[in-house]
Amino acid sequence: MIQYIKKGAAAETKAEMNTQVRGIVEGILADIEARGDAAVREYSEKFDKWSPESFRLSASQIQEAIAQVPASTIEDIKFAQAQIRRFAQIQKSTMQDVEIETLPGVVLGHKNIPVNSVGCYIPGGKYPLIASAHMSVLTAKVAGVKRVIACAPPFNGAPCPEIVAAMHMAGADEIYCFGGVQAVAAMAIGTESIPGVDMIVGPGNAFVAEAKRQLFGRVGIDLFAGPTETMVICDDTVDAELVAVDLLGQAEHGPTSPAYCLTTSKKIAEELPAAIETVLARLETRDVAAVSWRDYGEIILCETDEEMLQESERLCSEHVQVMTKNPDWFLERMTNYGGLFLGERTNVAYGDKVIGTNHTLPTQGAGRYTGGLWVGKFIKTHTYQRVLTDEASVMVGEYCSRLCNAEHMMGHKEQADIRVRRLGAK
Repeated sequence: MIQYIKKGAAAETKAEMNTQVRGIVEGILADIEARGDAAVREYSEKFDKWSPESFRLSASQIQEAIAQVPASTIEDIKFAQAQIRRFAQIQKSTMQDVEIETLPGVVLGHKNIPVNSVGCYIPGGKYPLIASAHMSVLTAKVAGVKRVIACAPPFNGAPCPEIVAAMHMAGADEIYCFGGVQAVAAMAIGTESIPGVDMIVGPGNAFVAEAKRQLFGRVGIDLFAGPTETMVICDDTVDAELVAVDLLGQAEHGPTSPAYCLTTSKKIAEELPAAIETVLARLETRDVAAVSWRDYGEIILCETDEEMLQESERLCSEHVQVMTKNPDWFLERMTNYGGLFLGERTNVAYGDKVIGTNHTLPTQGAGRYTGGLWVGKFIKTHTYQRVLTDEASVMVGEYCSRLCNAEHMMGHKEQADIRVRRLGAK
């Protein structure tokens, strides 16, 4: 029987907050569409106290920023990007163009074509998320995107050197220093100085996420993202301290980040609250992580692996870390999640920063119908067809004519009939 040892607090004000965010974002988008660069500058001054001569960094500014980054950090960025590039290249190699003669004289096929231009948003307000540059810019470049622009808000009153270095090393064609809704809008809508793009990707706060939602359709997006979510599925093969670390490691993202512990271990369920307090005491980000755990943390005690699987499928967390006797049992059976982290030797931080998989993952149950960002998100699969012989066109045309007639679509029917008449008479 499933026991909810600790439940997260209900977010009564969530709907009200969403309505407020939606209205603010609508106004900003409309203003930027109407006034372009002038509006972008005003919002940057208002929200980020940032108004440089140009938001786009010049080649010399990029090199100046990179020169501020310690050599050891440059080497770490190179290592992370090598892993991410290699996995993205392997993924891309699985996507093949196809062409087949399905009937005598009838050829069907598809081509995989990269999106022409992409805008990558890299968060950098509370935390300078260097890894987001790898995940978006580099993956788009591996996909073959011709123009990749990247932006991040100022950090401590200036472009963040580490983020600029990561963007440049990942292959960004244009680098901008601005953030928030104004940055997403400038890239998606376009302004006098910034040509718009075809697709926007990257995580961000509630306002950035809402801007992407409202712009979807006008441009493509990677996915709708909410607060970071994490789940640990565990049994007696691990201890409460390790579980606490792995939960709080993601709870530090923000005060509304859900963190779930599903366990068949009564010992862990009983010891986890105290372990959480012990780990919090040594975290510099305790003020954020503690609020997130208090309001959105859950401990769920299950009797069997099947019950843990049932709860995991229901909750559909962004990150699912499995630390049990047989993690592959869950790998074989789970269908609803963002990314899986199998065994106690790995963790979500590895995936977030360096191991090679992409850290932009579905939240708020979206793992039921989509995966995360990967090289294929930047590639469109377009079909084509070719009819090689008169006989094949007449044969297909006769079927098409009868089906169009059944649908009362006489213009479509005539497209088939004219070919049947002309080619059949030869």
